[in-house]
Formats: sequence, C-alpha cells, structure tokens
Amino acid sequence: MSETILEELFIKRSQQKRKASPLNYKERWFVLTQDKLSYYDYDLNKAKRKSLRGFVELEKIKCVETVQPEPNSPPERSYAFQVIYDEGPLYVFAKNDATRGEWIKKLKEKVRFNKDLIQKYHPCFWADGMWQCCQQQVKEAVGCKVLEHKNGVGFSSKNSSRRRPSRKPLPPTPEEEKPGCRPLPPQPPEEPSHSVGMTVIAEYGYTPVTPQDLELRKDEEYTILEMTDANWWKARDNTGREGYIPSNYVVNAGNGLERFDWYCKNMNRSQAENLLRTENKDGGFLVRDSSKAGKYTVSVFTKGGGESSGNSRHYNICTTQQGQFYLAEKHYFNSIPDLINYHQHNAAGMVSRLKYMVSNRAQPPSTAGLGYGIWEIDPLHLKTIRELGNGQFGVVKYGTWMGQHDVAIKMIKEGSMSEDDFIEEAKIMMKLRHENLVQLYGVCTKQRPIYIVTEFLCNGCLLTYLREGQTQHPTTIQLLEMCKDVTEGMAYLESQQYIHRDLAARNCLVDANGTVKVTDFGLSRYVLDDEYTSSAGSKFPIRWSPPEVLLFCRFSSKSDVWAYGVLMWEVYTMGSLPYQRLNNTEIADQVPRGLRLYRPQLANERIYSIMNRCWHDKPDERPTFQELVVIVQDLLYELQ
Repeated sequence: MSETILEELFIKRSQQKRKASPLNYKERWFVLTQDKLSYYDYDLNKAKRKSLRGFVELEKIKCVETVQPEPNSPPERSYAFQVIYDEGPLYVFAKNDATRGEWIKKLKEKVRFNKDLIQKYHPCFWADGMWQCCQQQVKEAVGCKVLEHKNGVGFSSKNSSRRRPSRKPLPPTPEEEKPGCRPLPPQPPEEPSHSVGMTVIAEYGYTPVTPQDLELRKDEEYTILEMTDANWWKARDNTGREGYIPSNYVVNAGNGLERFDWYCKNMNRSQAENLLRTENKDGGFLVRDSSKAGKYTVSVFTKGGGESSGNSRHYNICTTQQGQFYLAEKHYFNSIPDLINYHQHNAAGMVSRLKYMVSNRAQPPSTAGLGYGIWEIDPLHLKTIRELGNGQFGVVKYGTWMGQHDVAIKMIKEGSMSEDDFIEEAKIMMKLRHENLVQLYGVCTKQRPIYIVTEFLCNGCLLTYLREGQTQHPTTIQLLEMCKDVTEGMAYLESQQYIHRDLAARNCLVDANGTVKVTDFGLSRYVLDDEYTSSAGSKFPIRWSPPEVLLFCRFSSKSDVWAYGVLMWEVYTMGSLPYQRLNNTEIADQVPRGLRLYRPQLANERIYSIMNRCWHDKPDERPTFQELVVIVQDLLYELQ
C-alpha cells in the first residue's frame, strides 16, 4: 500500500454525475498517497475510517484550485477547493484556509508533470445546470479564468508574449482585441528540442534539387551541423558529404517512436481503419497518435470468426504513475517498443496479437519549398496537366515541377492582387509548415501572370468533398476529425500571428489520406479592394462573418474563430450553404441582432455547443484556436 502523505476529515459535495442525482454534502475521510486521492466513510464515535467510497488517480487530475464560496453558504463550507479530472470537478470543503492551502499545495506538487493540465478553470461552482461564474450551461465547457500558475508550474499570462516572426510588418489590419485588455493564451507546445551535433536517422529518402542539398537515404544516419533555418538543416552523411536536408524527413536517433515503421504519426482513427482495411490482414496493426495530445493508440485489424470483411479495434496505451506503459492490466513495460514487442507474441486481453505491421510511410511529407533557398521557381520547370478550377485570383491547374513533384499552380490574373506586397510576404509564408496547412512551395514572378505554386491535394476542396459524398455515411468521429484538422492548422496560424479572413470549407483541401488542410491563408489581405468579391458575392464572406466584421470590418483571430464555427456547421450539414434562405443584406442585418445557424441533424448537443461558443457576440468570449484544439481533442478522446 502506498505511503500516506496527508489525511483529513473534509466535507465532500456530491458530484451529480447524473442529472437526476440529488445534491448533498457528506463528511468523508480523505487520504492522499503517491498515486491516489481516496475518500472513505468515517465513524465519528470511534474516530475511525470505514469503507472506501471513491478515489481519483493523481495522473488523471487536470487542475487543483480554490472555489469561491456559494452565496449564503454555512461557515463550514467557506473554504472549498476543487480537484478537476476526467469525470468533472470534485468539490471538497476544508475546515480552515490553512488546511485548504496545505492540501492544494501538496496536490499541485504531485500533479505538476501531468500531461493533461488545463489552462483555464471555473472559479465558481457548477450548480443548477450552469457555471455560476460565467453562466455557461455545458458542464464540460472550458473554464473562464486563466490560471496564473499551471498547477505548480509558473507561467505568467500577463507577462507572456506571442512569438512574432522576424519579418516585414503585414499591411495594417484593425484588431478587435486591444493590447492588455486580457491575458494572452499560453503558446502551443514547442517541437521536441534538437541540437547541433546530434545524430538523426532518415525517415524518408530525399533527392537533391539544388547544389546545396544533400541526398537522404532512408534509415541511414546523419550528423546535424547547422539549424539556422527551422525547415532546412545542414547535415553531413557517413561519407563526409555536407548539404541541406528537409528537417521533417529525419528523426532523432534516440528512443523516439519515429524510428519504428509501425508508428504512424498524425494519423487519425478513420485513416487508420482505412489503411488496415486496405491491407486486409488479420492481426494487422499500427500505433498512432491518440486524439488527446501526448497519448498513443494501438489499432488492430481482426477477422474474428473467419469474416472476410473484418473490423478494427482500438486500444489506448495507458501509463502508470511510475511512467510504465500497458494495454492490459498486469503487463507493464518501460517503453512503448517493449510493449509492442510483447504483444506481437501475446494477445494478453486484446482481440488478437499484433501479427503484421502496417505503415503509411510510402508518401513523404511536404517540404517548406522545393529545395533549400528556393522560393523563385522557373516556370519552364513547371508542366501543367489539367485545370482544377477558376478561383478568385484566376485559374488553378494541376501540374508537376521538374517532372517529379505534383504541384498546384495558381495563375494570378493581372489586377486582382497587390503583387509586390504579396511577393515580399511569400518568402515568409513559405517558412510556415504544418501538417494541416497547404504548403506554399514558391512563386514565379519574372513573367505575367505571376504563379503561386503550392502542394497538390488530390481530393480537392473540402466543400466538394462533403457535397459529393466521398465519405460514405460518415460517422460523428469522422466529421469531428475533419474539424480537428482545421482547428490544429488554424491554431498554428494563430501562434504565428496570421489572420485568415476567409476561412470556410471552400478554402480547405483534402489529401489522399483524408487529412484536411487549410489553404489561401492571408491571401485576402493582398486583394485589391475594387476587385475583390468573395465567393459569397460580397466585399467579404458575409455568411462566415461575425458582427464586428459586418458592422465595423474589424478582423482578428477571433473573427476567424467565428468562421470556424460556420465551417463546422458546413461539415455537419455535408456542405450546405449557411443561412441558405437569406440574402447577404438580410444576413448582415440579422446576425448582429442575434441570428444564429440551427443545429445540424448530424451534430449532437455537445458538437453544437462548440459552434455556439464560436458565435459569441463578444469576441473576447470566444475561445482561441488553441483552446478549441483541446476541446475537440477531449471530445474525440471520449468518443473513441
């Protein structure tokens, strides 16, 4: 039994896990150990604890904070604190402030390294079907107060600053938020730290396209010499040759999962099921990122009972308080590779042992540019194959570069864009790299019309993808995964201080694996005012615009959040036109008065509540994209 750290008699409020559960307050004997917070019945006459009534595993705790007293509460309920974990808040009442402070301090020390710590919390109670602090009526709603110290790990919201890329300032855009009016959100997690001199392994092969590039051969080792460009590192191979390599083609030679072909990074549940079904092997398996950041899932294909169709099962890799990994109780391992090796020989509670490794590493990821230092592309190196469509800026064609790279080519019609400003900005935009953004490869500016050359995604725009039913009978999980992709791409843009200003399903593309990527980010700021009309037929996309844009043309990352809510609505209506019975004038008049889109049939109340949070009248009350990432990840994790 774990050694007791603290124990005390407290009043515990019932958690009301069911709507019909009565609210009550009972004395319980609380015991804090190294791995659990437990509470027991207590015999006052014999001063002895009795049967266990419940417990919370410390590794599942997301926040420990005080709670403001309820109005007219009795003296014995004046010193409340809350323990927030997967099942919601556990409310505990101490006898005095000193005891409460001691327990909060010790709990924070124990959970400060938990992976799922939250950034915002509710300072008041959940009561009568709403949060008393912010009146939100969804119990799972993200908190309304930013933590000044993240459960023992200090970060000062007031002193935090967003990273700004060192670049020429963008053309001025009126921001809705004024500096200092509210704390900035914490930044997204940084990529794992790397250092000059480290050894890396090539995850993909790379053929040099400039004299400065270095060839990569899959699974061979390289030494990093220079990292001044985040996307292109200077490296040396085993023969002494030096040159630049795409940083996302190599992985640290340490213990990272990227070394193993069974690990499929950035793959969601639906993509895993499709890949396993394509392989169609009983016991086929892969390991992927879970929908919750920092966690992993083993997906296994089985043909139980001899069925030829088969189906997939998914097992979350769990961790103990000591950092060991397991899929089934009593089978603990010090590393995930050790766990996989064991289950390749033993089913141990799973539907099948892991018989056949399935991988998605045939197709390498996009690089930031087509080679180190390339941003101006020779149009003679481009070959157009077919027309993809005709957009705001001109014709878009599918083609190849140097006969080996599939690309999309936007041919900008003259007079539609402020070309000089865009060309200067394109050098910076090329350095933006994220798996949920369409990669800008370069531009052709030496002739007219100028070309914008980007990554090509074979499944086209998300709007068409939805309307044509390329995903047959989509599940709630599949639709939410599409939304998650967009959220993560937009969270990255938000962290880089980019405002999209025209986020919609038509401006997202879908790749061969079903991954959704945001495109045309930032382009609208270079559109000439006397030429620009959005696809909705106005000076800006009215059907995707919040009140502050409709009334004052104030764009900000929070106006992008509103548009994201409309995009979610597009996804859950399979591509319907927002406010389809109203014209632009009626929309511009009624949205500032409170008009909102109805709940789609495919969206449950929790999905619709996320949309409604994006459509708050006040921009300050809308979540950031980083907060939306957490909300959507948590919901996906529950659904899976």
